Amino acid sequence: MSKPTVVRLFSLLVLLCVWEYVGRHTNPILFTFPSAVARAFIELLVSGELFSYVKESLLVLTYSFILSIFVGAFFGVIMGRSSLVEWATNIYINALYSTPMVAVVPLIVLWFGFKVPAKVIIVFLFMVFPILINTYQGVKDVDRNLLEVARSFCSTEAQLWRHLIIPSAIPFIVVGIRLAIGRGLVGMIVAEFYTSVTGLGYMIVRYANAFETDKLFVPIVVVMAMGVGLMGLVKWIETRIAPWRNFTEKE
Repeated sequence: MSKPTVVRLFSLLVLLCVWEYVGRHTNPILFTFPSAVARAFIELLVSGELFSYVKESLLVLTYSFILSIFVGAFFGVIMGRSSLVEWATNIYINALYSTPMVAVVPLIVLWFGFKVPAKVIIVFLFMVFPILINTYQGVKDVDRNLLEVARSFCSTEAQLWRHLIIPSAIPFIVVGIRLAIGRGLVGMIVAEFYTSVTGLGYMIVRYANAFETDKLFVPIVVVMAMGVGLMGLVKWIETRIAPWRNFTEKE
């Protein structure tokens, strides 16, 4: 077992022990402790309730994730390669990115209703801008000397994209995706607060209103685990599509 893994497991153990001690000496309506959360998790899992709500949330997150990567990466590259597109859209991208997306959720619900499409749009708006902006920055930061060398060998625009621009921008795109995951999980919960009675967000509202704190923490912990797992998956994919990054980090 590697040293970083040992340190992470030890820190987790310390955190759980402190949480258990504090939780057992706090009003159960206000706080809980890991063993109670574990019992609630098993109860919700056996009843099938947790699986049903997780499935609904994952469906929304998956649609939004795929759509935001496609749109964000595509338009990020276009903005980075075309000064005309950059000048025409940069101010709107910055304005939308700076806008608190929570503020527009009621409007989206009014336009698209309370079903899955509204939730997908909400989560998409939370996720797309970090990917778009990081992709744009990655394309702008491509080494100009490498571009000149490629052009001197009569590379077409398509060849530049495939062999130089996209590979050089991959680290920026990955960073954007990792930032988008956190924002997307927040957007997923916010969307489920406002829309139909499904998903992990609804579980949080339901058990908060019932003062069942142990069950309230189950969807919160599940969302945290989803975030850690998705970020780890993105990092693993990066090592497969950009193996030179792993070599550079080791150096």
